[in-house]
Amino acid sequence: MFIVDSMTPDPVTAAAEMSIAEAAALLEKEHFRHLPVVDQEHRLLGMVTDRDLRSASPSSVLDADSREQVLARVGSTRVAEIMSTDFVSLSPESTLDDALLLFKTRSIGALPVLDRQGRVVGIFSLNDMMAAYRRLFGLGEKGSVLIAIEEQPGQPPLGELVHALENEHIQFTRLLRTPGQDSEPGMIYLRVNTMNIRRVHRVIEAAGFHVHGPGSIADHLSETR
Repeated sequence: MFIVDSMTPDPVTAAAEMSIAEAAALLEKEHFRHLPVVDQEHRLLGMVTDRDLRSASPSSVLDADSREQVLARVGSTRVAEIMSTDFVSLSPESTLDDALLLFKTRSIGALPVLDRQGRVVGIFSLNDMMAAYRRLFGLGEKGSVLIAIEEQPGQPPLGELVHALENEHIQFTRLLRTPGQDSEPGMIYLRVNTMNIRRVHRVIEAAGFHVHGPGSIADHLSETR
């Protein structure tokens, strides 16, 4: 899945000359936390977050006079003076995996999306990531249930499971296989659309597969010791 399909296009941006006070008001009005700072050609110069703005605000422990003085300085300070220029970005052709790795390694909440000229064409946040994976894995679909199946020695080929489900007219939308690690078994994850989960379990078991349930992994580990 490409970022262009899941990003927020044409995000609100700030000019480098915008004051911190104006940027704070903009974030509060639009209810987001990340603000790209761009030049006149809409090329990205830096990023400002609500955390940056809070850090620039006067401390609540200051006396009234000192607080007013800091507020006056903050009001005339440009976002260019506090923005982060050590940013990472995505392109529209980047993938969800690319974004996930950047979120993990950089501990950030949003990534600007740039075209080949460095112009901001979108922004991709953690909320966008959650929404994309929600669509990808069918979360929230009517009757959608995720079933875990433990891989076991001598089980039939995976095609037999697909054949059994189709024969019983059980609609499934996702099928994912993960390898085992150390002494833990591999798993098959199957998302089906059903209002009768017990019937689906019976079909899976009849096809020669083992539905995973609480305690299954512990039982497997005890057997391998």
